[in-house]
Amino acid sequence: MPRPRKRQTGTAGPDRKKLSGKRTKTENSESTSVKLENSSLEKMTTFKNGGTDLSNYWLMKSEPESRLEKGIDMKFSIEDLKAQPKQTACWDGVRNYQARNFLRAMKLEDEAFFYHSNCKQPGIVGLMKIVKEAYPDHTQFEKSNPHYDPSSKEDNPKWSMVDVQFVRMMKRFIPLDELKTYHQAHKAIGGPLKSMTLFTRQRLSVQPLTQEEFDFILSLEETEPS
Repeated sequence: MPRPRKRQTGTAGPDRKKLSGKRTKTENSESTSVKLENSSLEKMTTFKNGGTDLSNYWLMKSEPESRLEKGIDMKFSIEDLKAQPKQTACWDGVRNYQARNFLRAMKLEDEAFFYHSNCKQPGIVGLMKIVKEAYPDHTQFEKSNPHYDPSSKEDNPKWSMVDVQFVRMMKRFIPLDELKTYHQAHKAIGGPLKSMTLFTRQRLSVQPLTQEEFDFILSLEETEPS
């Protein structure tokens, strides 16, 4: 698959992402890496209906607005994904160990919300699915790339990416502010978004969702904005 240019989600500290030639998800990599790597498999476990199955649902952030880093535009919107051949792209540039391990946990046909981040109005804009499971992220070896990692070796790569494919736009844009309102209310009454990772680990660019969270957010498409 042709590799598009990449870009990132957020500032240097948070995680960002990049699609091969598209967007970036970079998260603060080395400093917190050792702890996260050692405990990542435990931390990536999301509890579905009280069990310990890994999530089949995800939220993945990307920057929809242009921002140059080392001469490369970090922008990658859902419209950019739609414009790719077969509406498919690799999700590269993740440099946070926990987010990387979430990528490694993804399975074919898992569903993910496409979330526009680091922009005037962040929120969920569409749906995509995983069409290729985790494999080495090529950007870690490209010296001219903002996500180059000289400590990563081709025979033992640190970083992974997956391929995603556009499924559809949301019936309406679901803004962060609306999700936050539900999260605050659900914390008080025990609703579906009470523990949503978007608010407990805000800086992660790749986040698991429970089926309850995923279904509730989909149901918001049929409602008037709150």
